[in-house]
Order: sequence, then structure tokens, then C-alpha cells
Amino acid sequence: MAAQMSGQPVYILQEGAQRFTGKDARRMNIMAAKVIAEAIKSTLGPRGMDKMLLDGSGNAVITNDGAAILKEVEVKHPSAKMMVEVAKTVEKEAGDGTTTAVILAGELLKRAENLLDLDVHATVISKGYRLAGEEALKILETQSIPLKPDDTEILIKIAYTALNSKAPGITAKDHLAKLSVDAVKMVGKKIDGSIKVDKDDIKIQKQVGESTKDSELISGVVIDKERVHNSMPKTVENARILLLNSELKIKKSETDAKLDITSPEQLKSFLDGEEETIKQMVEDIKKTGANCLFCKKDIDDTAGYFLSKEGILAVKSISEKDMKLIAKATGAKVTTSTADISKDDLGRPCRVEERKVGTNSFIFITGCENPDAVTLFIRGGTEHVVDEVERSLDDSISVVKDVIEEGRIIPGGGASMIALSKGIQDFANKVSGREQLAVIEFAKSMEVIPKTLAENAGLDPIDVIIKLHLEHEKGNTSYGIDVSTGKSKDMFELGVIEPLKVRTQSIRSAVEVAIMIMRIDDVIAAKGAMDSEE
Repeated sequence: MAAQMSGQPVYILQEGAQRFTGKDARRMNIMAAKVIAEAIKSTLGPRGMDKMLLDGSGNAVITNDGAAILKEVEVKHPSAKMMVEVAKTVEKEAGDGTTTAVILAGELLKRAENLLDLDVHATVISKGYRLAGEEALKILETQSIPLKPDDTEILIKIAYTALNSKAPGITAKDHLAKLSVDAVKMVGKKIDGSIKVDKDDIKIQKQVGESTKDSELISGVVIDKERVHNSMPKTVENARILLLNSELKIKKSETDAKLDITSPEQLKSFLDGEEETIKQMVEDIKKTGANCLFCKKDIDDTAGYFLSKEGILAVKSISEKDMKLIAKATGAKVTTSTADISKDDLGRPCRVEERKVGTNSFIFITGCENPDAVTLFIRGGTEHVVDEVERSLDDSISVVKDVIEEGRIIPGGGASMIALSKGIQDFANKVSGREQLAVIEFAKSMEVIPKTLAENAGLDPIDVIIKLHLEHEKGNTSYGIDVSTGKSKDMFELGVIEPLKVRTQSIRSAVEVAIMIMRIDDVIAAKGAMDSEE
């Protein structure tokens, strides 16, 4: 890039840098965003298709979860990366609705591009989109209805809706939906009059084998580990658990040291001294009354032998996350040294058992009194199946959590989007100036979700949209598309229900990213930067 000064060029950017301005910059960015939206469009809804993603090693991920797909794909273009960030944000905040958010953002940009071609300024479109976005949130709030946290039947329908859209090929979805609801209810805590749920208190443990309907909810924690020593008891009833954050072995000196041993007696004395130290550690553990030990770090063979002689079941190399879950489930405190442990550090009585499941050994910590952590033990015929069930369960847990915490639900099946399209179209009449054009395009953009649901189900999208608009004109605002029959039905009666939070977060994120990408009118790339994006 150079400017002229007295006939002499003045170089501002480094040699080889590229610059795209005006329409070229906008088209390039909007195109990249639309490509991402189109890539996952076919995965939307219960009739959505799966994607197979292969990494450099040839390992495959098969899923139709929008967030999972975008996480696996290595995206280079900055605008495309912004769309991926949208999916991550929605996943983090609401747990579901990622595909909807990305498709909406792509449609908003597509329609904004048409307005830009008509010389409507990007600032004007941005203002119109913001006005429409705010109105959309108000309409959704009006359309939503309250739900009590103890309405288990509706909560199961909400979980089923999330599972059905994410894993259409998975069997026993009704069983998984019930497990999701039970798990969330077990870890929910009443704080200041409202229920709060920490998703991290629900562990999902996978194991290939059996069928999906054999998945179960464990009132406690399951760890993919086994006993340190075979002589240790396999089952401990009335277990008192000690959680240790340090190694159970002789620590090596941090500085180099030299030890001169001149006789076998000296060597024996030295080894006996090490053994006595480990014995003392085990004795300290036994004195507390602990009969189960979970160690975050290593337990050497000598320590394992002495622990087994005392009848203590020990497990080593426990992850930080699992240590926290065991502490929550049993009430045990994480200790840092055997020298200063006491009976007060032990957890509430429970049952600890090493169980062989398939080819793997697992430690089951069950029978805990009022556990604050639970485990969903997932089974499935293949590795791909259990992976997809895990992703789907994560979403169903999230939507149940959203409803229990927020307490409001809306109809699914595209019903809320048709209501938004109609409501924002009416709102456009109250907007003056060119912003009205953007508001009208925003209203039309909302129809992309029911259209895509229809397309993915092999239905005529135009017929479906017309039928839905007719029902909504009659005041049937909870009518959406029944993808199995192609007819318009009441989604509440059909049991296709979504949390309000998922839809509001999808719209917020879609509007924000669409405005951000649309307002870029200058792209300056360092040498080689744009080459790597192609």
C-alpha cells in the first residue's frame, strides 16, 4: 500500500501485504460466514443429516451437533472463525441452539448483502437489526409460558426434544431423557429461593458394549481406574474415604546428593529406613479409620503392599475433576499430607466397589447420603455411538438446567420463529426511515429455521411456511411443523418444547456477529496471511 507525495510513493504497509476495501471486503467476509452456515444447515432438526469429520490421523467423528462439527473443523478465515465463536458462546451460555444461531447469522448476512447492494448503508442496517433483535426478545418473552421445576413430565419432553434433534439415530431416547432430568434434579440446589444447577456435578462416563437403553444413572461417582494392588478388597461396605493430594512414596531429593554405602548392612539399614517411612504413612492413614484411599498422585508398590495388608482399598492417579466430584459426593476433604490427617477429613459412609464392565475395570462409589455429584454411565454398541450419546446428553442436561433455573419455555418445531417473523413484520410498520428495510429483512430471516427443518425432512418449505403463517394468523402461535407428517400442529401438545433461554441466546449471538461482520469495510492482511486461508 502506497500514497503519493510530491510524485514520490510513500510506503505505509510492508511489502506483500494485501488490502481489500469496500464491497470487496464485505463480500469476502459475508461469503466466508455464509459458507459456515451452509455447511451445518443440513444437520438441523430431528431429520437432520450427520457429518463425518476426519483428522490427520484418519480418526473419524460422526455427529450432527453444530458446535461439535465447528470445533473439529480447522477454520482459517477470520470471519468464519467469528461464526465458530458464535457456536461456542451459545454452547457455553445455553448448552443448545448452536446450529440455529449459526444458520440465523448466515441468513441475516445474506439479506444484509442484498440491502448493501441497494446502497443501504451498513450503519443503517445495523441499527435496524438491533431494533428488530430487541423486539424479538420481547416477543419471545410474551410467547413463553412459565414452568415449575417439579413438572417432571414436561422436563422429560424438553430433554427428549434436545436429544431428538441431536441424535436421531440413537435408540432409547426416552430413557436417556429421563436420566438427564433425574441427574439435574439430584444435583440442583436451592439458593436464595431459586434452584441452581452446576453441570460439572454431573459426570458422563462412557463404556462401549450393551445397548443405549442399558445406560444408567449412578447416585455417586464412577472412575475409570482400578485398585493399586490385587490383594486389596474389591468391595468395601461402609467405606470411609480419604482423599490425598500428595504422593504415597519416598520423595526424591530436589538437589543432587551422594550417599556412600560401604557394607550390605548399611544398604539394608537405608532400605529399612525408607520402608519404615512408608509404613508410618500407612499407619497414619489407618489411625483415621479410613478404609478407602483415593490419591491424586502416585502410590508406589511398597505402599500398595502395606495398604493391602491393612485391608485398605487404594486408587492412584485420580484427576483433579474426579477428586472434586468424590469430595462433593461423599463430603470428604482433600488433604495434602498423611502427617496431619484426621477422622474429620473422611467422607460420609458409602459403598466402594471395583467392577468389571466389558474389558475395563471401574471404581463405583455409590450409596452416598444426599450426594452432590452423580454419574451418567453411558453404554452403546460402538465408540461412535457412545461419543454421540455423550454429546447429546450434554445438550439435554443443559436444556433441563436452563428450564429449571429460568422457568420459562417456548414451543419448538419453528413455531417461535414464525411468531417472530410475524411480530417483527408488524413492528416494521412502526419504524421510520431506511431502518425499516433492515427490520423487514430481519423478519424474513426468521423463516429460515422452519424452512430448513422442512427441507431436511424432505418437505416443501414454501407449503410449510404458508400453512404455519395461516395458523399463526388465526392466533395459534404455538403451531409448528411436525416433521414426521408435514402438518402444522400445536408443539406443546406434541411435546416439542424448548427453553426460552436457548432461543434468546441464539438470536442475541446471531445478531451480534452479523452486525460485526457486516460493518467491516477494510481488510488489511500481512504477507501470506490470506494465502493460508484458502
